[in-house]
Amino acid sequence: MGRLAGRVVLVSGAAGGQGTVTARRLVEEGARVVLGDIRPETKELADELGASALAVTLDVREPDAWEAAVARAVERWGKLDGLVNNAGVLHQAPLEETTVEDYRRVVDVNQLGVFLGMRAVVPALREAGGGTVVNIASVNATQGVPLLAAYCASKYAVLGMTKVAALELGRDSIRVNAVLPGVVSTDMTASMPERIARHLLDQVPAGRFGAPEEVAALTVFLTSGESSYCSGGSFVVDGGWTAG
Repeated sequence: MGRLAGRVVLVSGAAGGQGTVTARRLVEEGARVVLGDIRPETKELADELGASALAVTLDVREPDAWEAAVARAVERWGKLDGLVNNAGVLHQAPLEETTVEDYRRVVDVNQLGVFLGMRAVVPALREAGGGTVVNIASVNATQGVPLLAAYCASKYAVLGMTKVAALELGRDSIRVNAVLPGVVSTDMTASMPERIARHLLDQVPAGRFGAPEEVAALTVFLTSGESSYCSGGSFVVDGGWTAG
């Protein structure tokens, strides 16, 4: 019997990188998972995970898409117990070369998407008697990084929203936490210029980048009853990068 047996969890950005690894771990721990994404690979992942998974088309920038995803979860399994707000995009450019369109694209996915997701799941979590929200932020929510103005801004906002939601929803037995990964080996980080990757690696005491599985393990913990007294927290998984 897994740590998440009987729980129903919605994961955004489930069709690639961190989201896929997280979805697999949730299923391994006994959860039934709603896989939300706009990419066609979502259906392939659902087929791989079998009866414990449901693929839904989810553009996190669209309120109606969130409402539909929650409705599908409740229709399929009778409830929704948790959300992993994982969808995210990265834009790298100097501040003066970042266009308004670039900035809005990052904020719409990373910031607005998190807000819409939390707002959409609250009624279902209340109906289930409580639940969990895990917002995937970044250590860039605590420090500036050159070339990442839009990304850092969006992740700082995620931390603020996490704290507000934890304060507002605690009496409903809804816990809200943020996971702050450092540099993790995914498709997103693979797009970094080599000189930037080397520079970042030099700053990590662990001497390596993180693995998606390590972030997923923390997400599972915060979704499970083992973290029952954790809410409003920011949990860093970065190999010691921000310790100094």
